[in-house]
Amino acid sequence: MRKTHALVQVALALMDDSTGRHWGYDLARRAGVRSGVLYPILHRMLDEGWLKDGWEDPTQLGGKRPPRRYYELTDEGRTALGGVLQEARRDARFGSLVGRLA
Repeated sequence: MRKTHALVQVALALMDDSTGRHWGYDLARRAGVRSGVLYPILHRMLDEGWLKDGWEDPTQLGGKRPPRRYYELTDEGRTALGGVLQEARRDARFGSLVGRLA
């Protein structure tokens, strides 16, 4: 997967809680990317086997809103994104993100 600022930002947000469930809207907000940038990245990560996805159980919601799709890192994804972040630390193109990469 091509290393871009958006990929690094999404990787940082995912790895911030590497074992948790991530919701699209919250992930976009924490990563600082628009949904039109986020979802193609998430779909590529799903295709690579870095993420698995699912839906909230609608019976647990009380009918107040539709179920949300969630994303969880796989073991392969944690390893791959750890590598992405390690490479980004050494790449001058990601200097503006260095503080978050420390």
